[in-house]
Amino acid sequence: MASRKRALSGDNGAQNGASSGSKQTRSTERKRHVAALILARGGSKGIPLKNIKMLAGVPLIGWVLRAAVDSEMFDSVWVSTDHNEIEKVAKSWGAKVHRRSAEVSRDSSTSLETMQEFVMLNPEVDVVCNIQATSPCLHPFHLKGALEMMMLQGFDSVFSVVRRHQFRWQEVKKGSRKLTEPLNLDPAKRPRRQDWDGELCENGSFYFNTSKLIKEGIPQKGKVSYYEMLPEYSVDIDVDIDWPVAEQRVLRYGYFGRDTPEVVRLMFCNVSGCLTEGRIFLSVSGEDMVSINTKDTAGIRMVQREDVEVILLTSSEDPVTRSLADKLATRMGCQVMQVGAEPLDDLQPILKEKNLDWKDVAYIGNGQADVRCLNLAGLSAVPGDAPVVAINAAKYTCHERGGLGAVKEFCEHILLQKQKAKSQMEQEHIDRSSF
Repeated sequence: MASRKRALSGDNGAQNGASSGSKQTRSTERKRHVAALILARGGSKGIPLKNIKMLAGVPLIGWVLRAAVDSEMFDSVWVSTDHNEIEKVAKSWGAKVHRRSAEVSRDSSTSLETMQEFVMLNPEVDVVCNIQATSPCLHPFHLKGALEMMMLQGFDSVFSVVRRHQFRWQEVKKGSRKLTEPLNLDPAKRPRRQDWDGELCENGSFYFNTSKLIKEGIPQKGKVSYYEMLPEYSVDIDVDIDWPVAEQRVLRYGYFGRDTPEVVRLMFCNVSGCLTEGRIFLSVSGEDMVSINTKDTAGIRMVQREDVEVILLTSSEDPVTRSLADKLATRMGCQVMQVGAEPLDDLQPILKEKNLDWKDVAYIGNGQADVRCLNLAGLSAVPGDAPVVAINAAKYTCHERGGLGAVKEFCEHILLQKQKAKSQMEQEHIDRSSF
């Protein structure tokens, strides 16, 4: 297991000594410009515009951009693309855009050709971290650990790997008389899994290289090493059938930002457009009516059972929901509060009264008026049919539309994150008790 311990030293350094390591990196190697570069061509043959398709409420490329930006290890973060929509998403997540030329945007173009164009156009860049857009379980500590290997240990190239325990056999072409042969085992001495270290395989998550090696056309050259990632973080989306599986993995192991709350204690839910679908029904007697999905009421009761207080928000500009406030309060078992054109102004006093911060809050809204609250809340969401301005502000975009299960979906997301935080706290307790 000597090789495993050597590779994991980067992981341990990233988690246990990232602060001192980062300061040392910046003080001794500040002259080297380190850039993160995500390649995101628009012409994906497998899944159209795969790089900005929503995965667990976030555009696919947003997962790696969030990790890169929050690592605070890069002098610049770039997305290389040839597509207008990808460019818009990249900029909304804080990245600069390298508008690649037609010569490196063909189906036959390689990643190396695109990186060579990038370093040629950006001569100030000394080190490039090519991050794969389809690796949504990447975390900042992975990038920190690998970059510290480059800066502090003097490697020219560091790339991510994952350990696989798979026995490989020689392929035999159809119609051939050859027999297959084992490639990495002796069948007479077939080892148990626990007795075999396995093999290290590139997982494609990221590649750190000097610009010099990229220009030379052989990025993995010179003093080369690897950074081992655990299997649960090694997710690579190649085909559409992987999407549901990847989504569940991301919800459990993905990086949700610096301020992911340990425990959500209060949830605000906008009634119009979230709990209702925005339609008004007229009865024979002339009454206005709205419908509420039983899935959503079940979702609210789920979070209430986990000690999350729920407050439903109605708008002063929406007389229909205001007239139903008392019925909603009784049916949903929670407080119904009317807010003005700027909900934040009305909600700040509530948080102060309850001695809560916005990181303790989950918020689901669906319009321009909700943007400030969506930005501030520890967890925030919008229905799948929300306007773009609200989608860009939210941390999670529901698959379901307003009034058709979006609130239940967000409630499930809240509970999943709460469970994830609890598991992390328990693991930290186990880790500390081991010493």
